[in-house]
Amino acid sequence: MLAKLHQDHLNIAKLLQLLKSKLDAINEERAVNYALVRDVIDYLREVSDSYHHPKEDLIYEYYLKYRLVEGEISHRLQLEHASLIEAGTELKEMVEMILLDAVIPLDQFTAKLARFIAQQEAHMNYEEGVVFPLLREALTEDDWRQLEQQWQNRAIGDPLFGPEVSQHFKELAHRLSLPIN
Repeated sequence: MLAKLHQDHLNIAKLLQLLKSKLDAINEERAVNYALVRDVIDYLREVSDSYHHPKEDLIYEYYLKYRLVEGEISHRLQLEHASLIEAGTELKEMVEMILLDAVIPLDQFTAKLARFIAQQEAHMNYEEGVVFPLLREALTEDDWRQLEQQWQNRAIGDPLFGPEVSQHFKELAHRLSLPIN
């Protein structure tokens, strides 16, 4: 399970790099495909918020239930997931307004986009550097089997990095040079 979550992080990092390139383009007053920015945010909301983060939460809740954990670490992950959902929703609304030709101050949008990218990266670094090592050390093979069984009913295919790219993410897959079936 952790290997899959780690791969998700690598995929999310590719998307964040794409957002950074769009942020640079905006700051350099070059043309930006805001529909592509929206697609990245849609993916992060659809997959990360609905699948990736709940999977992490399931594992971490199990860890908290069956292992002794002290201090703020016990609730930080859930708080960060909630904060990422809120930040993604706000950014999505702003991009949708831009696509509808609403007047949005570019400095406000770029500040929100930069914060969103930084927040996503800091969160993944925390998980990779603190949370995942704790889980690897503390959970046994039996624990992982139990978690896999609990997760089995919730599993969905990845609409961008999975075996079949959904229609919604075809342009994004093309931009990332991913194979499209």
